[in-house]
Amino acid sequence: MIKILNANEVEPGWFRGRNFTDANEVVQSVIADVIENGDVALKKYGAKFDVSAPETLLIAESDLKAAAEKLQREHPETYKAVCYSHELAYKFASRQKESFDDFEMELTPGMFTGQKTIPVERAGVYVPAGRFPLVSTVIMTVTPAAAAGVEDIVMCTPPRVHPDDKEAAQKAGLGVPGKPFVGGKPYADEGIMAAAWICGCKKVYACGGSQAIAAMAYGTESVPEVDVIVGPGNKFVAACKKAVYGKVGIDMVAGPTEVFIIADSSANPAWVAADLLAQAEHDVVAQPVMVTTDRVFAQKVSDEIERQLASLATAETARSSIDNLGRIIIVDSLEQAADFANRKAPEHLELAMEDGADRDKVAALVRNYGSLFVGHYSAEVFGDYAAGLNHTLPTSGAAHYSGGLSVRVFLKTVTTLRAVEGSEGMKKSAVAADALGDAEGLAAHAAAARIRL
Repeated sequence: MIKILNANEVEPGWFRGRNFTDANEVVQSVIADVIENGDVALKKYGAKFDVSAPETLLIAESDLKAAAEKLQREHPETYKAVCYSHELAYKFASRQKESFDDFEMELTPGMFTGQKTIPVERAGVYVPAGRFPLVSTVIMTVTPAAAAGVEDIVMCTPPRVHPDDKEAAQKAGLGVPGKPFVGGKPYADEGIMAAAWICGCKKVYACGGSQAIAAMAYGTESVPEVDVIVGPGNKFVAACKKAVYGKVGIDMVAGPTEVFIIADSSANPAWVAADLLAQAEHDVVAQPVMVTTDRVFAQKVSDEIERQLASLATAETARSSIDNLGRIIIVDSLEQAADFANRKAPEHLELAMEDGADRDKVAALVRNYGSLFVGHYSAEVFGDYAAGLNHTLPTSGAAHYSGGLSVRVFLKTVTTLRAVEGSEGMKKSAVAADALGDAEGLAAHAAAARIRL
């Protein structure tokens, strides 16, 4: 059962970020192996950790297209939902890109400074495919890269047994965890493949885990070297992204999901419970939290969680998350609720409150979150799937300093300078640079400025 605490019972350490990248030693050896041995290393790890270790890694475009056509034929509602989600995400990301202006301005007479926003040349996206292959993650990673104008988008995702190889795999008792089918054709989860095709990503590699991150960072015979790597994954994927940062850009080092709900008595206990469980079912270490000033309402939500858990298909995972990490905190005021949210800096922050002065006040006070969901009808799951927002968001307190994955991750803002010969601005900058070069003891700097006078 979810814990109900008073505000003064919350220990200070609860507000600190959680560390889930304790796999650094392992991934360093994986990175070194991939750099040294390329595709051979990727196939070795595939045979060790995956259900399939294909002979080659690049999935045929015909297989991607066939997966999309199969999805449209057999699950038309899912197909339409993927298309709709991609459409909204592309529209939102495109508007984000428009907010980055290219400009040139005359800062001083004859000195023209400016900036240009340029997409990276090649982006790598990672899409996990564990217990729940995340089709929506394809949309959230590929779409902003496409909207940014990235010309080459590469995807890595864990391998599956190709349909052409299933009969042979079954006869041999292979193609299951611990007994991989080795040497077949490259293939992946069909939902992920279909979404990749719909979103326009045609280079999909059947390669998962930290080795896939290393491959995209350093390149192998098959997997091209990229400029930026984005996407979620387990602790080994997260640790590897952290390790290769600097060689490539990354979106963030993400941990387990979090939701923080500020609710008042106008909220529907069943809706709030459903939102808490929607995050709890992700992972046993997901963190579902509600804060309220109303103890009676808190008990109603707790009771509703128990009622919904009784029939939830993912109850085992959700129960563990709710019992071990779930919290309902009773605060003295809405100001204290907002303060707790700012200190926690959650991935998802919901204001389950009626429209009015109180909700406006809280919305103005909160500032540390990945995404903010305002009002009873702004369900967090809309942001997960089909509202234009990106669901790849900062966790474990990273919202103190960063936002989520957006078109910005795939763009470089570079600066320009154009100085006019003999202009007043050029002369003043040369004089100032000459003086500062001498002050720092950098004689060649000073001379390079002085020579232009």
